[in-house]
Amino acid sequence: MNTTRITLNPADTFATINPNIYGHFAEHLGRCIYDGIWVGEDSSIPNIDGFRTDIIEALRRLKPPVIRWPGGCFADDYHWQDGIGPRDRRPRRINIHWGEVVETNHVGTQEFVHFCRLVGAEPYVCGNVGSGTARELRDWVEYCNFPDSGPHGSTWAQQRAADGSPEPLDVTYWGVGNENWGCGGNFSPEDYCTEFRRYASFVRGFGKKLFVIACGSPDNDAEWTNRFFRKLYKDYWVFNNIDGFASHYYCGTAGTATNYSEEEWYRLLEKGLKMEKLVLQQRAAMDAFDPVRKIGLIIDEWGTWHPVEEGTSPAFLYQQNTIRDAIVAANTLDIFTRHADKVVMANIAQTINVLQAMILTEGEQMLVTPTGYVYEMYASHQGAAALRTRIETPDINFKKSNILQTSWQSALQKDETMEGSIPLVAGSASLKSKELFLTITNSHAREASGVTIDILGGAKVNGAHGQVLAGEIHAHNTFNSPTLVTPQAFDVNCEPSELNLALPPASVAAIWIQLG
Repeated sequence: MNTTRITLNPADTFATINPNIYGHFAEHLGRCIYDGIWVGEDSSIPNIDGFRTDIIEALRRLKPPVIRWPGGCFADDYHWQDGIGPRDRRPRRINIHWGEVVETNHVGTQEFVHFCRLVGAEPYVCGNVGSGTARELRDWVEYCNFPDSGPHGSTWAQQRAADGSPEPLDVTYWGVGNENWGCGGNFSPEDYCTEFRRYASFVRGFGKKLFVIACGSPDNDAEWTNRFFRKLYKDYWVFNNIDGFASHYYCGTAGTATNYSEEEWYRLLEKGLKMEKLVLQQRAAMDAFDPVRKIGLIIDEWGTWHPVEEGTSPAFLYQQNTIRDAIVAANTLDIFTRHADKVVMANIAQTINVLQAMILTEGEQMLVTPTGYVYEMYASHQGAAALRTRIETPDINFKKSNILQTSWQSALQKDETMEGSIPLVAGSASLKSKELFLTITNSHAREASGVTIDILGGAKVNGAHGQVLAGEIHAHNTFNSPTLVTPQAFDVNCEPSELNLALPPASVAAIWIQLG
């Protein structure tokens, strides 16, 4: 059995883990909103005000702190006034990005914010820069947040009251466009920066402090970041109405969602681990212009991107979700925790029925995916103090095949024949009061790893318990077997300053350690 040693000192904390790095993303795409979140009040599927009851209950267990909406590419062709007023009078529009299906606008601003409150999340609204106007975004903020909806209040606040919310919706997080380097308008970094400054100038809080987010780079594109910030800070005076800068990174696929070789298992995990390089290099590029880190690094969209499931619409991006996806998710969340001083928010794509989903539905049936269970297992990191974590572990070496594959950006890429390697065990740790929380993964497809955890600084271990998510490398939940891959109780051998455990192959573990 391979062996790994992890060293933790409870005194060696360095930052508070922003709960928002466990954020979700829900776009009007495929069956994410309609048939996923929303079924309507008249549906035979149990619901609360039109939202599926089983989805609400599952997401409450997963504890999403923030949900980004309505896109995605959809955001820059969405006009928010289509989604207010009586539902039967709302216009029916064409979703030009995702299959040219008819968008009923039954889920608009009021509905989305209500859904967020039902699951315990904060709403994050992404505004329309590509086909919208600055006035449109400014009015949306007023509709959501202006306090006076009485007879002497504003027209938009009165409309909000007529739609069912006399009190402000209190939306804090506002994105100024999405992927404006691509589907959001095909801007250059400089041209987008000019538009961002103009739009953001009119995003006012009406007495509430807002968090205003600019579109960041595609993948780890340092040039986009440098050119945006050079324009923002060098060509004009300092512009202060910017709180976040949002990059996107999809690690893509290797094989398909459920059909892949052992080599493709490792190759996808390797691509997922490139998130760490993105975090380090994007934050370094931002630091050159913003050394005090007033502007937070956000990963607005991330995850795996496999070919769609056979028999489903290519535009709906529906894919299965295996233990491999779970390890990609766990490794990524551990990267964010290890860099809690650099990342302030991250939103996995997407919550339901799209890409690396937390939940899948089919009619009345619903299941939580292995990725969804990772979020449930990792929730204790939210708001805790990040702990520096030393992991001494061997590498897994593998040979990459010489193949062609299509990336998420629809460009052919060639992986040259070469050796690859990833760490056997990866993870992160945090501290909250006298509970130390450790999350770790074993990326080996076939072999377990013995793990020894040393606790330094004179702290004593009073006890520990754990959960593990594991399975054969293709294991996944289906509607016939919805609980095949679920967290199981996990034995941890405790000594006063040391813990020992056997981490199964292809697994994610969460360990809660009580300190004296």
